[in-house]
Amino acid sequence: MTQLQSLVLQDQAATPASHTFVPRDIIEGVGAVIETTGVPIGNSILTVSSKQSKTTGKWKGIVKIAVPIVATQVVNGVSTPVVVRTAYAEATFNFEPTSTLQERKDIVAFLRNSLATTAALTYDSIVSLNGIY
Repeated sequence: MTQLQSLVLQDQAATPASHTFVPRDIIEGVGAVIETTGVPIGNSILTVSSKQSKTTGKWKGIVKIAVPIVATQVVNGVSTPVVVRTAYAEATFNFEPTSTLQERKDIVAFLRNSLATTAALTYDSIVSLNGIY
């Protein structure tokens, strides 16, 4: 088993910043880490789980991240933080019980590399919202 622990992720700003996600909780086998802004509605959250199906024996790993954008609204002179939008991403991995460690490493590497800035097909379609032709 993997221990719930802090995770440091870099953004892709002109001067990249590190974002530290700290352990929040584990609910029904899903571990959650958050990057806190001091205002709970503005917390970014990353969850991870790995479960084996009791019926098929197949393994399913899921990583999800949600990053809210918070603004301050002023109503009757009272300032209140509100979420104006949230970006979501999810990666799901499915493995047969006969899969090898190397096969699992390879598929994780393929996905990671497909999201690199140099992988124009996937990166530009997701980041620049370009269609595929």
